[in-house]
Amino acid sequence: MNAGRELVGRFIAAVLGAALAGSAGVLQAVAAPAPSKAPVPATPETATPALATAAVTAAAATAAIAAATAAAAASVSPLPAAPVTGFSHVRSLSGIDEYKLDSNGLTVLLVPDHSAPVLTFQVTYEVGSRNEVTGVTGATHILEHLMFKGSEGFNDPKGNSVKQYLERVGGQFNASTSFDRTHYFATIGRESLEGYVAIESDRMRHLWLHESDRQAEMTVVRNEFERGKNDPNNVLLEEVMAAAYVALPYHHPTIGWKSDIEHVPIGKLRDFYDTFYWPNNATVTVAGDLDPVATLSLIKKYYGVYAHSPAPIPAIYTEEPAQTGERRVIIKRPGELGTVIIAHKVPNGRDADQPALDVLDAILSSGKNARLYRALVDQGLALNAGAGTDLFHDLSLHTVYAMLAPGAAHAQVEKALLGEIAKIKSDGVTAAEVERVKQQYIAADAYKRDGTAAIASEINEWIAVGDWTLYVTFPQKVRLVTPADVQRVARQYLKEDQSTTGWFIPVPPTENSP
Repeated sequence: MNAGRELVGRFIAAVLGAALAGSAGVLQAVAAPAPSKAPVPATPETATPALATAAVTAAAATAAIAAATAAAAASVSPLPAAPVTGFSHVRSLSGIDEYKLDSNGLTVLLVPDHSAPVLTFQVTYEVGSRNEVTGVTGATHILEHLMFKGSEGFNDPKGNSVKQYLERVGGQFNASTSFDRTHYFATIGRESLEGYVAIESDRMRHLWLHESDRQAEMTVVRNEFERGKNDPNNVLLEEVMAAAYVALPYHHPTIGWKSDIEHVPIGKLRDFYDTFYWPNNATVTVAGDLDPVATLSLIKKYYGVYAHSPAPIPAIYTEEPAQTGERRVIIKRPGELGTVIIAHKVPNGRDADQPALDVLDAILSSGKNARLYRALVDQGLALNAGAGTDLFHDLSLHTVYAMLAPGAAHAQVEKALLGEIAKIKSDGVTAAEVERVKQQYIAADAYKRDGTAAIASEINEWIAVGDWTLYVTFPQKVRLVTPADVQRVARQYLKEDQSTTGWFIPVPPTENSP
């Protein structure tokens, strides 16, 4: 119930830090921030030149990606048949095989990795705060908590609950909720797979939903909510998103609004569960030391007992209206240093322009040579500054930001941020800058795919965006970005009248301060 994707060091992770501090122990039920392809922001502590080891890794990763590209082209043709009766083979790409369970529409991804006798089993439900409306905001997150309270076949009184089982076999497990998805996973020895599949499948359709559990978990979630409200930057980000998105449900924070958290009836949670927790709204990913026939047979044994959802999974058909001018929000709360965020809505995470936006963000904020570092940190205007795009299933959100240095003025910092964007629009970027950040990206991408849990987590986020194959193809597309692409996306999307700007202005504390 930790966050997915590489948000460490990123402003959005920083401002959500309070919400990400979960309860003690291995289970930390939190609302995860949005998936991001953002580079690490430029700070005096973290911004260092590329190391020689990173260059070596980048070179190796470049060769690996080139090989993967060739392998992908050769492997997209369908297999003659699925290795287990009852499954249809959908496609294979770069060593990942996709199957569909014919009886109920469950999607299965198999990612063999025989480097160690362990594997990660993950279930991704295509439901997040994007699927909530006023009155049930935060329902996805509360349900995530309740999924650990037991099911008909596996619970604490029987001594076989998910926590008891995984602690007994030494598994590492967690879950998280985000805007577009909820996922549950465990990394275990291959000999423990069947026990976990049995538990995970049982809570898909036989979850206990007791009012006493709702009341207990409501207080836990409310505490998370209140910790988030104690962080003024978290509040600033929430208000920037609420202003940027008028119609799309990204307007609501993933954790929900406090009144909904406190008062949502157990019946509403049951309705929500019965709407979205079905095989045809889920993807099972198994990565690690697996045997395809044995693994598919287990999945069929335990998930094949369920039918397709009785009604179609509700689609989101709301469209965000065109923005007709600059929007601004100001937060005044007790605090130490100010913050400026400038946000723009950009296309969904599957869009062909996302790789160019990724390169743009890295040029702005990756390392001491990054443009925002030189313009703001080196000049004493900010303690750190960065840029990144949070990838959503619908319209994504691009941000540039700076956390002000003592004595710096908000207007001066905002002007500096806008100035760097304007330079890229007018003058473009150099081929050397593009090549530098590509090598950094390749190295970072190789590091974050180290281990079965990391692989499953990355695939999970692309499932949420709407296309798991981007796990394979997105790095390839980054390698093809040109300086002209970077300038074009800056001009196309980072327009002043399409921006939402937020200032956090610290004020002295009062008796009534939050």
